[in-house]
Amino acid sequence: MSSPELILVVDDTPANLEVVCETLSDAGYEVATAIDGDRALKRVRAYPPDLILLDIQMPGIDGFETCQRLKADPRTASIPIIFMTALSDADSKVKGFVLGAVDYITKPFQEQEVLARVKTHLQLRQLTKNLEQRVAEQTADLEAALTQLQQSQLQLVHTEKMSALGNLVAGVAHEINNPLGFIAGNLKPAQDYITDLFKLIDLYQKELLYPSASLQAMVEEIDLEYLQDDLPKLIDSMQEGVDRIRTISTSLRTFSRSDCDLPIHYNIHDGIDSTLLILKHRLKANESRPEIQVITDYGDLPLVECFAGQLNQVFMNLLANAIDALEESNKGRSFAQVKANPNQITVKTQLSESQVAIRIQDNGIGMTDAVKPKIFEHLFTTKDVGQGTGLGLAIAHQIVVQKHCGSLEVNSTLGEGTEFVISIPVKAIAVEDIQAKICVDAV
Repeated sequence: MSSPELILVVDDTPANLEVVCETLSDAGYEVATAIDGDRALKRVRAYPPDLILLDIQMPGIDGFETCQRLKADPRTASIPIIFMTALSDADSKVKGFVLGAVDYITKPFQEQEVLARVKTHLQLRQLTKNLEQRVAEQTADLEAALTQLQQSQLQLVHTEKMSALGNLVAGVAHEINNPLGFIAGNLKPAQDYITDLFKLIDLYQKELLYPSASLQAMVEEIDLEYLQDDLPKLIDSMQEGVDRIRTISTSLRTFSRSDCDLPIHYNIHDGIDSTLLILKHRLKANESRPEIQVITDYGDLPLVECFAGQLNQVFMNLLANAIDALEESNKGRSFAQVKANPNQITVKTQLSESQVAIRIQDNGIGMTDAVKPKIFEHLFTTKDVGQGTGLGLAIAHQIVVQKHCGSLEVNSTLGEGTEFVISIPVKAIAVEDIQAKICVDAV
């Protein structure tokens, strides 16, 4: 059974207090009293009532000022106040309503009127409380649903993006391998054939002591001596090209490797190198700037248990963002100015106890203090319309924090550059442990 509602009666006239208190007590309400505004304010803050009956004309702080102070305090602003007064002029009533009162009771009191007004406003207060509680519950449910939807959207976008990119890159690598295998398989026989032909030419030259004028002219026209010296070098350079293409193909397969349901042991440096190779076309010099310098400072890392394909996607997002930041910082600068203060991206890895840290730093445009707290938010982007989705960093954060139970932090100073720090455990954490950590972090 719920306790009776508490009503505070404030009046400096003892007779009035006695009449009102008796009426309310007989009706089943719990009643507290105060004889002036100061005592009323102290009483309300210590023991907030459900309703206040407040006299207007009191010594010291009158009812109007008492009401104003109660409504100015967030802790007491929602408590309904009914003025008790002998004043009947309209101005006083208007003033009371402006200050926040909900009703008036006119002296001398009519018992049934007092009870009816008190009951009505207590019911309204209870309805308001119930409504606020339901709104709060529904708001919490909506916020939880929105968060879940955003996470699902990020996961869906990431899955589709990784699937499409993985299939594309793997397909390109496969298509490269077919003609590559043909070329690589024929280079050695071609080299043997050329060697045999050169031996045959040498033999002809030894036995044919007096070649005809036309034959001698052809030898001079093709510069046979230079050809015999340069052709083997061309074959060697073609072999180097084949080896280079094979390295690129291997890097593509490394980057796009499909993740299993369980994490695998992976060389983090292979993932970074393969990502840099894919982005190499964006690092090269162009008409507006020199080549972007990439400095790698790799520590001695063990193989890390992780979802390799997803982690490579994080590297791709962070390195691509670093290139974007450098391009943005170059606006308004000449080629010579950029060359004097070259664009740089530094990738550093280190092992600290059971954690691997990957630091990706650029000397680009940097971020403001207002932007930094928002960069991992869903759909937040500082790029122009059509140039950024606001998903890249949100997905990267989700992969590192939720999938690998690690952390992704940013350090940035406007005009000086940005550093992203990825930290993940060397040994993968079980899915249930990751979910437990997420729940703890959410509290």
